[in-house]
Amino acid sequence: MPAAPARVEVEAWGWRYAGRRLPATRDIDLVIEPGERVLLLGASGAGKSTLLAGFAGLLGDSDEGEVSGRILVDGAPPETQRGRVGLVLQDPDAGIVLSKVGDDIAFGCENLGVPPGEIGARVREAMDAVGLAVSRDRATKALSGGQKQRLALAGVLAMRPGLLLLDEPTANLDPDGVAEVRASVQRAVEATGATLVVIEHRTPVWADLMTRVVVLGEGGGVIADGTPSTVFARHGAALAASGVWVPGVPVDLPAATPARGVRETALAASALAIGRDRRAPVRTGLELAIPSGAATVITGPNGAGKSTLALTLAGLLPPLGGEVVAAEGLAARGIRTPSRWRSTELLTRIGTVFQEPEHQFLAATLRDELAVGPRALGMPRDRVAAIVDELLERLRLDHLALANPFTLSGGQKRRLSVATVLAASPAVLVLDEPTFGQDRRGWTELVALLQAETAAGRTVVAVTHDADVVHHLGAHRIGLEAPRAAGAADASGVAA
Repeated sequence: MPAAPARVEVEAWGWRYAGRRLPATRDIDLVIEPGERVLLLGASGAGKSTLLAGFAGLLGDSDEGEVSGRILVDGAPPETQRGRVGLVLQDPDAGIVLSKVGDDIAFGCENLGVPPGEIGARVREAMDAVGLAVSRDRATKALSGGQKQRLALAGVLAMRPGLLLLDEPTANLDPDGVAEVRASVQRAVEATGATLVVIEHRTPVWADLMTRVVVLGEGGGVIADGTPSTVFARHGAALAASGVWVPGVPVDLPAATPARGVRETALAASALAIGRDRRAPVRTGLELAIPSGAATVITGPNGAGKSTLALTLAGLLPPLGGEVVAAEGLAARGIRTPSRWRSTELLTRIGTVFQEPEHQFLAATLRDELAVGPRALGMPRDRVAAIVDELLERLRLDHLALANPFTLSGGQKRRLSVATVLAASPAVLVLDEPTFGQDRRGWTELVALLQAETAAGRTVVAVTHDADVVHHLGAHRIGLEAPRAAGAADASGVAA
């Protein structure tokens, strides 16, 4: 039996993370009626994810931050409403608890005391709803980023909450996966009547499903509230300028020009087999050439091995067969195999931006984080300071210089992760989903920055599901096709 839809009240609410001079969000007044479907928008850093965490009662005590005002779900504090609120986090890894897919999806139901005989059916229904076509015994650690996103959504849907909160639910999905998840969410809310709040930069995907759009301001408060058609018609230009993705408003950047003529090769792969388990390679027989001083985009469906290929090209995963060879000018100690280079040798040769920004944060402040690479290279203090100051300003993070990297918004974390790699000025940049979680302004700045890097002679390799990134950055393209069978190796599967 579906749960009754929840009602949410927000009164003069705000939150300041411990150690942050600026609040994550403040002065929020909002009422969401039962069954409403709300698209929550705002520039990166406006506090959207923080507000959703407040709805779910997950912001912690005074040691973690300072709250003002109040949030009520069905008239009570959200932390007391066990099982009423289901939240899919921006980082799907953060929601994985158990080692097997079926067990992980069942975990929430078990904690809510759902009868054991009912849980299996709920798990199957949730997996079908989100298109998670893997065995229930599949290891959660073996899933791709997009599959983990589906897993997180399935675990929440299985609990049948009255308030469903989704934070960038399609961020790591291929186009088919986006359509599947969007359709599964629609089916779920139509079947249950659950109140729905979605944070998503892909506004065209969700706009026609939602009954309401609420826009948070960077300085606090709600700056627009109404039906999607009304909000976008009245405030479209101003919202686009502030960083909101407004349907139908294109970005002002040049399209990528396909590479012509013979270019030097920065990285080449021959008979390459890739994977994280030698017993089950994801790909075999790959033949690739990454042109020097140009941008290459790697595309393909979830599970095709894009991230694994990127990490192998970057020297962070050893090939399972064949080889990756760097240009002679990149050789370290006469060695041209990136996976055999020392970490300090990689710093100036191939810099990698991971799909999950948190996986590369090491320091307690943004300023110290950006200094890690230059310091490891033995740069003098004044040179380190100049590099850090330039990058903080270039990526609009200077006002957060003393903040802890883990307290940033998803979009800010992504910009910081790119900046940490740029700080060491490597000859090759390998980026996994570089525009994930970006508002319109951050997206434009990042893509423009990468265009400028290639114009200056740097080699860029970007894994992406974003068609606009391909359009504006893909001078050279590598398309990986889906493996022929789940878990099976396949021939090259490359469409250039």
